[in-house]
Amino acid sequence: MTQPEKLPLVVLISGSGSNLQAVIDQVAAGLPAEIRAVVSNRPGVRGLERARLAGIETRVLDHKRYPDRESYDLALAGLLSEYQPKLVVLAGFMRILSPQFIQCFRGRMLNIHPSLLPKYRGLHTHRRALEAGDTEHGASVHFVTEELDGGPLVLQARVAIEPEDDEERLAAKVLTKEHIIYPMVIRWVAEGRLTCRDGQAVRDGRVLDRPLFLMDNGTTEP
Repeated sequence: MTQPEKLPLVVLISGSGSNLQAVIDQVAAGLPAEIRAVVSNRPGVRGLERARLAGIETRVLDHKRYPDRESYDLALAGLLSEYQPKLVVLAGFMRILSPQFIQCFRGRMLNIHPSLLPKYRGLHTHRRALEAGDTEHGASVHFVTEELDGGPLVLQARVAIEPEDDEERLAAKVLTKEHIIYPMVIRWVAEGRLTCRDGQAVRDGRVLDRPLFLMDNGTTEP
């Protein structure tokens, strides 16, 4: 029996890399992907050490060394092209990408965001959910477009907001869900089940006009 071809991917990080670790663990467990490199815009972050411990090549492209976003993104696109990724995975990459960069990898770039998009795009999502008095919160995986946190949604996971939740506790609950849904979506891409066509997410031949949701039993539903 032939082994499935491994999906070549590059992971972009800016910090601790907990979602990167979730992907690393799933690759070790059989997810048919190859992390060819982990690239950080900040030196010395924990995510780089996670990659090195897993034997993955690391690169640092410090954004502070570039005069503007466009020149940085041009250099970043050139760096990524060295690894010929079929998928670019944003795992806590805390930079807004230029349209020119996004064009280079259109339909081949995923992001995970700590809210139930389209609610709470941008930063401080947990605080905003608590201040709004929401009863639930969560995380979303989506394809990346020029619209901030606005690309086609693929999969979401919910968590209940409880009376004792503060920002830190809620963030931890959401992060647990992120570690489940991000590798799951990457697996769908690796297995050829998920693509982005004409600005729409398509899974198993069906256009997702709304995101799938992770259920408590680990399955997904529309």
